Amino acid sequence: MSKVRWGIISTANIGTAKVIPAMQKGEFCDVVAIASRDLDSARQAADNLGIPKSYGSYEDLLADPDIDAVYNPLPNHLHVPWSIRALEAGKHVLCEKPIALTAEEGQLLVDAAKQHPDLKVMEAFMYRRHPQWQLAKRFVDEGQIGELRTIQTFFSYFNADPNNVRNIADIGGGGLMDIGCYAISFARFLFDAEPQRVLGLLDYDPNFKTDRLVSALMDFGAGSATFTISTQLASYQRVNIFGISGRIEIEIPANAPPDRPCRVWIQRGEDIEEILLDVVDQYTIQGDLFSQAILNDTPVPTPIEDAVANMRVIEAIIASGKTERWM
Repeated sequence: MSKVRWGIISTANIGTAKVIPAMQKGEFCDVVAIASRDLDSARQAADNLGIPKSYGSYEDLLADPDIDAVYNPLPNHLHVPWSIRALEAGKHVLCEKPIALTAEEGQLLVDAAKQHPDLKVMEAFMYRRHPQWQLAKRFVDEGQIGELRTIQTFFSYFNADPNNVRNIADIGGGGLMDIGCYAISFARFLFDAEPQRVLGLLDYDPNFKTDRLVSALMDFGAGSATFTISTQLASYQRVNIFGISGRIEIEIPANAPPDRPCRVWIQRGEDIEEILLDVVDQYTIQGDLFSQAILNDTPVPTPIEDAVANMRVIEAIIASGKTERWM
């Protein structure tokens, strides 16, 4: 094979608006099918995106022998069940973040993956392979800002739609699951370690029962990371990475635009340099790298165990908020 044949389970907006069009531009991706629980929805999405096949059930898509890999952008509570079913059907799996509702549930997918060692499975944290994050990671590892001491992240948007999956608590809604997972992953990625303890302050929507404003502190021993995220504030995102002699600032750390250059600033002493990166689509990069791992039978960019580790931090922050103490 020169390309991996992809099937998409769900017509979720993130897939139809962002991920699928990006994967269709990839060198190693061929999106051949899409499924919905409603056949008309699947057909409409297929027609809009130029996808050859459409299915009225996820089961029918998984039974298609001409599909090599599945992208799973279903609501959070369906990530693990359908990813496991995809593995059992002999498909490689790229699953949206967060990987599960709990670390324990995420471990079920890790265990299932071990039962299918010939198949690849990965959480779709697309940001890590974007050039701006590869650059920031290299700068930190090379000591260009001195010893890494702290990371500050802010990430917010406003969404008060009661029918939006992000505002439905029972299926994994809430700010921590949707965007707090990024702030946690940023810090774990740069420190290349797990936090030793966390402290969380959470405010819940009285109607949705989801966390709508979260501030947290993560202690990595060698340094710290703080973040504030919200689903009901003015839209904004920014990351600042501080070393003892310099600083890195990433303008749009998570939703890096695919149609214009991204900007990173590095400060050394009093000098600040602005770096403009080439225009790329991080979803195209993600799809191609995962596809190459399949084609070449090499490890995926990020092992699935990393997803469970991220979930453990989410759970600890929630527990800290409830108990009002370090966890």
